[in-house]
Amino acid sequence: MTFSQKIQAACRAKEELIDQHMVRYAVKSIFAGAFLTLSTGVGGIAADVINQIHPSLGRFVFPFIFSFGLVYILFLNSELVTSNMMYLTAGAYYRYISVKKVLKILVVCTLFNLVGAALIAALFNQSFAYTLVTPKSFLVGVVQTKLAKTSSQIFFDAIIANIFVNIAILSYLLVKDQTAKTILVISAIFMFVFMNAEHLVANFSSFLLMGFNSVHLDGYNLANILRHWGISFIGNWIGGGLLIGAAYAFLNKKENQ
Repeated sequence: MTFSQKIQAACRAKEELIDQHMVRYAVKSIFAGAFLTLSTGVGGIAADVINQIHPSLGRFVFPFIFSFGLVYILFLNSELVTSNMMYLTAGAYYRYISVKKVLKILVVCTLFNLVGAALIAALFNQSFAYTLVTPKSFLVGVVQTKLAKTSSQIFFDAIIANIFVNIAILSYLLVKDQTAKTILVISAIFMFVFMNAEHLVANFSSFLLMGFNSVHLDGYNLANILRHWGISFIGNWIGGGLLIGAAYAFLNKKENQ
């Protein structure tokens, strides 16, 4: 299948599922938020452990473990809003799907990604490992740094994040070998996390993991969190939807004619 054919098939499947089986679509979206939160939660604890050897090692371990969350999402066919930004924007460019339906899918997917993240974050905070989280823990530092960013920093970091994420999505979509798919996905996700860039659903995960915990974070309030998530959504759409989805659709336009 060509790129445009794969985009058409994906858009048709997503539209049919959300129109005819909303509960199933919601569950698939919940799984995506849950998978990223599982890898975020474990990555944060692993970083704390490895930092006991050297305080810089957690910066490498955390993104490596986190990247498996997207591997799970792709291979287990879940619905992630930031990858849908690429699929649906390309689909709208080709006129395979209406803008109205694109917006509906993105809103529903975002909502249930958040639900999935909240469920796992709440569960993790009942575990023994998360009773050991302190103000010096790696994940606390990550979230504290994010909360302190200016709106323009969030915006540009969100563009960067979803460029990397959708490089991973395109690699999964276009590369045939399963091992190569996995390596390329992990490499792209590792890079954006290492940069501490802003991915909306990853931020659902990290913010909620800390929100259900008793540790105090400066700037952790509803207004600041919504500012962060709102700007991240817009930046992610520009990075994944326009700079990857629409651009790649344009590059492959002849095959669609």
